[in-house]
Amino acid sequence: MKLTVVGCSRNITGKKLNLDTLWKSRMRLQIIHCILLQLIFELSSCTHLRVIPGYSLELPCLAFQADLSGASITWTFNDKDVLASGLEVKKDGLILSISTVTAAHEGQYVCLLKENNMELINTYDITVVASTVYNIKAAAGSDVKFPCYFPTDQQVNNNALWFKDTNAGKTKLNLEDENNNKMEHLFPLERDQTVLLRDAVMEDGGVYHCESEDGQKLSTVNVVIDVDPTPEPHSCQNLTAPWEACLDENSRTGEPILQESMTEFSMKLYSYLRALNPASNLLFSPVSISGLLTHLLLGAREDTRNAIERAVFVPHNFHCVHFYTKKLREKLDSSLQMASQIYYNPGINVSESFIDQSIQFYEAEPTKLLENSEENAKMINSWVANKTQNKITHLVDKVSPHTQLMLLNAVSFNGQWQVKFELKGKKGNFIKMNGDLVKVPVLHQQKYKAAMTHDVELQAQVAKFALTGGSSLYILLPRTHSATHLQQVEERMTDTAVLQMIERMKTTPLQQIDVTLPQIKLDVEPDMNILLKKLGLSSLSEGANLCGLYSEDKIILDDARHRAFLALTEKGVEAGAVTSASFSRSFPTFSALRPFIMLLWSDEANVPLFVGRVTEPQ
Repeated sequence: MKLTVVGCSRNITGKKLNLDTLWKSRMRLQIIHCILLQLIFELSSCTHLRVIPGYSLELPCLAFQADLSGASITWTFNDKDVLASGLEVKKDGLILSISTVTAAHEGQYVCLLKENNMELINTYDITVVASTVYNIKAAAGSDVKFPCYFPTDQQVNNNALWFKDTNAGKTKLNLEDENNNKMEHLFPLERDQTVLLRDAVMEDGGVYHCESEDGQKLSTVNVVIDVDPTPEPHSCQNLTAPWEACLDENSRTGEPILQESMTEFSMKLYSYLRALNPASNLLFSPVSISGLLTHLLLGAREDTRNAIERAVFVPHNFHCVHFYTKKLREKLDSSLQMASQIYYNPGINVSESFIDQSIQFYEAEPTKLLENSEENAKMINSWVANKTQNKITHLVDKVSPHTQLMLLNAVSFNGQWQVKFELKGKKGNFIKMNGDLVKVPVLHQQKYKAAMTHDVELQAQVAKFALTGGSSLYILLPRTHSATHLQQVEERMTDTAVLQMIERMKTTPLQQIDVTLPQIKLDVEPDMNILLKKLGLSSLSEGANLCGLYSEDKIILDDARHRAFLALTEKGVEAGAVTSASFSRSFPTFSALRPFIMLLWSDEANVPLFVGRVTEPQ
């Protein structure tokens, strides 16, 4: 790139400015007046230039055009003739040209013009700046990399030199010292001259320069080291009172608030899980995970309470969340059994008020862990098997003796088809996202009575299958088996779109449909640690404020587990999620022998019980 500098005069000297000699007309006198104004302005704005290496540069001797054919023009660079420095002048000396700027071109350039009794001196101070500037912000105690690279066409014979700006000026850093354990070249004698600063402290902040041995500037690194403020000592003063009483038990708004929060929470979880697992089967129970977090919310205070409320999408200080969670569980009792449990280290004195409210709202008395890891695993797995009616019999392999707190929530669902399927051993071909066919046992009914429609908002074919216990299974079928069409449906699955779809399906008339569903069993355990981070709850594993549960110190959540099981059989849905398929017949068909999304929905409570995706029939 070429830079042309215009109007960079610094000073004008001379015993006499003979205007009659230079300009002999009134017009030219007017031009002189304009030129002097321009010079006065540019004296304060164009003296110092900062140029990036690799650019070409043209410096004019004059800021204006004039007939100076008889003038004498000379250029110097750092008090030496520019021609001796290998530089080029053009247009009889009016222009100094630098074809490719390097660090060697940094310094002062002076143009001296003599015409009769006039002398004009134009001065440029050129600073060659590094081609790359990096701004780095790092935490105290971390290792920090300072980038620096030689040009690709430059041979590397020696390592670059590093300098730091100090009060004494630019100070060279001795990286070659064998006793220097603070900074070192990561790739000696390579084009990549990045250095590593170990165990950064606040004093390491500042401006660093990387240069070649001949002074070529390669990079400038601006470093800021963040030092964490000294944390205030933990205190539960005024934070140990029980959860506030619900004063709106007869309100008509409390239950809808929880229903909307549950749907929004469900779709947010699904979006996180599908991003983490773009092609595999998915299955989770939002009521289970939400139940686990709201149980913990009972003892959370201040920032931790706010974080959990945001995570489960309930309004801040919604005092009735536990009351309506209990009512929700009672509504679901006919088809869904849900239980929460908190296991804690025997060295923790759990608050009596927390225990009382835990029993009141969640029918769960927090339980002390045993001394032996194997006994703890056996106790926990036995509890899970009992609460899921043996659908899930194993959740943990061992429990660390240092565990402070464990949260568990178990759900078990068993729903029968209101319209039965034929009890015949039929099989069909399930087409996977990559086009492969998998033969699977299927459920078939030629004249199945169900609601079916094409949902424009979700861009999916939707069918609703009624189950006993006031629940329904919704299957969302993309247009084809491709990953693209599946993702299009998933991206449209906001809480608003799903709730609107549920409402539309309530008024969709039943019709006789030729239905085929694959018989499947899903057993999925999503990574709860990643989910908690996605939900903004990293603080739970770093030291949460659970003063309502334990007031003596901050407490760390060591483990959280969630495992979901689904079986689709000729009798119905067990533990929670389903599929649909179809063959071409004389009746309308619902074709789902390809990847699909499913919602097991409680019509009674108007909340999702399970959400899943089938891409690999099992």
